[in-house]
Amino acid sequence: MIQDAFWGILIPFLGTSLGAGCVFFLKKSLSDGIQRALTGFAAGVMIAASYFSLLAPSIELSADLPGPIWLPAVGGFLIGGGFLWAVDKLLPHLHIGDDQPEGLRTTWQRNILLVFAITLHNIPEGLAVGVAFGAANAGLSGASLTSAIALALGIGIQNFPEGMAVSMPLRGEGISKGRAFFWGQLSGLVEPIAAVIGAAATLSMQNLLPYALAFAAGAMIYVVAEELIPEAKMSSSTHSDIPTIGVLFGFAIMMLLDVALG
Repeated sequence: MIQDAFWGILIPFLGTSLGAGCVFFLKKSLSDGIQRALTGFAAGVMIAASYFSLLAPSIELSADLPGPIWLPAVGGFLIGGGFLWAVDKLLPHLHIGDDQPEGLRTTWQRNILLVFAITLHNIPEGLAVGVAFGAANAGLSGASLTSAIALALGIGIQNFPEGMAVSMPLRGEGISKGRAFFWGQLSGLVEPIAAVIGAAATLSMQNLLPYALAFAAGAMIYVVAEELIPEAKMSSSTHSDIPTIGVLFGFAIMMLLDVALG
């Protein structure tokens, strides 16, 4: 099972790398409509994963703990969102399409700031995958290897457009294909690192697992509400339903993976 967990943790990073690799095959960035559809799709995947793979198991495991059954899920969720809020305010980063970076002032180059923006998204995703595999490896009630794999696959799928979202604009700015790919896949490197941290914490502090699951869910929902949905709905022309449709399909596919495999 440990070997399965190792390969499962790498699935999200592979999705980012494959998306970044599109810079070698596509001559120009995707159209605005496709980019917003893919961003909406990513938001839908993360919303579904937050409930089916994280909050629902957190609530189920909380039944075995002393105190109110809702406390681990609610408390962990709010702490996770607060943690990402603090990181978002402190870590210098630049979102695609923006001119002014966020976070602390820095003299870093634009491509580094773009990578850090995607890295913010990937931290809670990596933690979520690591916690899921750690719980499965520990044999805890409500956790299974197939459910953890479903979560990793879902996040890997939504990481594909994120890898493209970094490498393609960098290529459009004149950076070589090799360097654009490097920066694109580098943004996903934090996921296996965060996954290892999440898995290790789960194995060493099993009583905190319900809090850890909800923490990852809160962090992911913060990313969805703060970044993905606003970016998906951003339009220079008229109102479009494309991002909303993307959210629905992303949610449905993640739900399908979790129910079918979990």
